[in-house]
Amino acid sequence: MTEIKKQKKPRGKVRLIPGKCIACGARCQSICPVNGIEMNEAGEPYIDIPKCIGCVKCVKACPGSALEIFYTPEELAILAEMEHTAGLADEQVDEEEMLLREKLAAYRGVWVFIEQTEGEPARVSWELLGAGKELAAKLEVPLSAVVIGSNVERLCNEAFAYGADQAYLLDSPVYLHYRTEPYLEALCHLIEKHKPEIVLMGATGMGRDLAGAVATRVGTGLTADCTGLGIDERRNLMQTRPAFGGNIMATIMCDRYRPQMATVRPQVMPMPERRPVADGPIIRSSFRVSENDIFTRVLEIIHDRKGDGAVDITGAEFIVSGGRGLMAKDNFSILQELADELGGVVAGSRSAIDAGWLPAERQVGQTGRTVRPRIYIACGISGAIQHLVGMQDSDTVIAINRDHEAPIFEVATYGIVGDLFQVVPALTEELRNLRQKSTQERH
Repeated sequence: MTEIKKQKKPRGKVRLIPGKCIACGARCQSICPVNGIEMNEAGEPYIDIPKCIGCVKCVKACPGSALEIFYTPEELAILAEMEHTAGLADEQVDEEEMLLREKLAAYRGVWVFIEQTEGEPARVSWELLGAGKELAAKLEVPLSAVVIGSNVERLCNEAFAYGADQAYLLDSPVYLHYRTEPYLEALCHLIEKHKPEIVLMGATGMGRDLAGAVATRVGTGLTADCTGLGIDERRNLMQTRPAFGGNIMATIMCDRYRPQMATVRPQVMPMPERRPVADGPIIRSSFRVSENDIFTRVLEIIHDRKGDGAVDITGAEFIVSGGRGLMAKDNFSILQELADELGGVVAGSRSAIDAGWLPAERQVGQTGRTVRPRIYIACGISGAIQHLVGMQDSDTVIAINRDHEAPIFEVATYGIVGDLFQVVPALTEELRNLRQKSTQERH
């Protein structure tokens, strides 16, 4: 096979412009890298054309602008051809950019998938309506809720209460229980027909399963487990999430494909205020998936009912959390005492869970739960970014650590540099005294 070599751009040769040399002292001769310039008795340069490589160093160095580059007719023809080719390439790029803009302009609107199980909506769906409302306002487009299920029209009305402008409804017995195939077909049908530019889902078991399948089917990008969303000047969705093992926060954009899809973890976005009186149009779709075309069947639903000792930290208003600084499982008793005085719960960082000091459902962080309590007290937690992404949106963060340079202090509302084994019992005792004093005053 003969290799086709790319044509090089001609460099030309240097020549003297008659009458312009000012005899500056042979600057051009001194800078020539190939010794291709000699000076005559008048102090003017003589160019040895065969040696000249067209580097233009002498042209730039000449204070009298007495040197210039010239090209042979053959070289001029090559330059003209290259300029013509470059012009065609620019025109092709401009045409491709125009076609891309036209394709992207066909997609408008922000969608939020309303996740539900047996008619019970997931809280993260309402949180996403709050975030979606802000995105829709910046884009000046409607915010739509997508409701798929059986006898779930009431969820459309609930979506209006949390900010949706309109709702797409697919209501059929085939959608009673979540199965990937029918939900995938239904959502892809709606996307193909109505063309939204943004689709948001909760980063739950259902959301992660469905979002990945939909993104693959429609041929677009998907950013998982986002902790922040925004819009840039070109209508691109800025999707922020932990990257490289949680060591940095990366902002990802899908600027050439639509819709832009993202999943967001529960408790990351603030819960919007519910409007008691709100309504909007419901766009019903008659699209149905035949039960015969579905390869899976739901035979029985077994609910995961946890014991009386189980604690849901995601809904707690007060959380006392411990890390490696507690040093032992038994030491979490002092955190429990403080939590009891506050009416809160005890949680922990990944190091505490990995050590077996707390059950896995108590973990706060990137690989655990995301919480938004009124008060979060971090005891003996250094504050690695993996932990911070799970609690940094708490209303008030109180950090207790012996290391005054611990990263946790960077996000803390109040920081206490000290021994947690002295500070925590002192806080507990002070709260206990205040409670007793308040009780005595009431009586």
